[in-house]
Amino acid sequence: MARLDERQIISIFQKTLANKKFVSEDVEQFRVGRQTIVVKTDTLVSRTDVPPKMSLSDVARKSVVACISDFASKGVMPSYCIISVSLPRQFSRANIVKLARGFRDASREFGFEILGGDTNEARDLVISVAMFGVTQRITHRSGARTGDVIIVTGPFGRTGAGLAVALHQKKADTKFAKTVRHAIYHASPRLRFGVAAARYMTSAMDSSDGLSTTLVEMSTQSKKKFTITKIPMDAQLVQFASANRLDVTDLVFNSGEEYEIVATVPQRHLSRVRQIAKRMQISMIEIGYVQKGAGVFLKDRPVKDRGWTHFRI
Repeated sequence: MARLDERQIISIFQKTLANKKFVSEDVEQFRVGRQTIVVKTDTLVSRTDVPPKMSLSDVARKSVVACISDFASKGVMPSYCIISVSLPRQFSRANIVKLARGFRDASREFGFEILGGDTNEARDLVISVAMFGVTQRITHRSGARTGDVIIVTGPFGRTGAGLAVALHQKKADTKFAKTVRHAIYHASPRLRFGVAAARYMTSAMDSSDGLSTTLVEMSTQSKKKFTITKIPMDAQLVQFASANRLDVTDLVFNSGEEYEIVATVPQRHLSRVRQIAKRMQISMIEIGYVQKGAGVFLKDRPVKDRGWTHFRI
């Protein structure tokens, strides 16, 4: 196992299952009659996915947010959810109530119904979420066209900064510390924006594995060159990185768990997308453009995929 990363493991399953139609995407989809059913599953493991001092209600919410963010990038509203929870034997009744309330509150926040699920025993808290929706179309990772503008729905690097503060006691002023803690404890997936703006996007992807991973994947699937002309970060992040001797570019491109949408938009639709972002108070940033060619470049320097991958050595 130590010699295989997540993508290699997935490749083994694909080859063994002879799934020749598989295309890497944020969600899976299939047709039932005239309807397209969209499905997403994700698993949270407390030991590896939960930052210190996160409340159990926020743990429950985070397990749902992972799926919500993928639905957002595809422009699909979630309708139903099934949740399986594996609990340590010593888990108290009070803690189970906190989890249940977290799931309830998340379902109200994002507008889906929890149908049921499963419970089991495990050494660690493990939550598996399966989410379902119905749509006419999804926004794929692969549709970017030459001349499109590359947008993101907010600045990056805050989760990396937040984890540096929470795990490694890095220094931050009070206001910025509050901002980055909120980023890791109560992320805000861009569901309403994604659904409203989907018709104007040629490609889109959730950024939870890191901005570098997202850009490289979209560029590869679209068979286009992505040129980045603006790094999506705020001044406070630059100051934080400088004060703690951290690489601000690494924080922006490789932190992961931002749950922002990365998308490509034709020039003719850009004003409409800006209006939607303004109406929904989304800090949309135009970070570059799509060209003929291949690869992702920050001006003239190649951007490599250094985001999050399970089992990476």
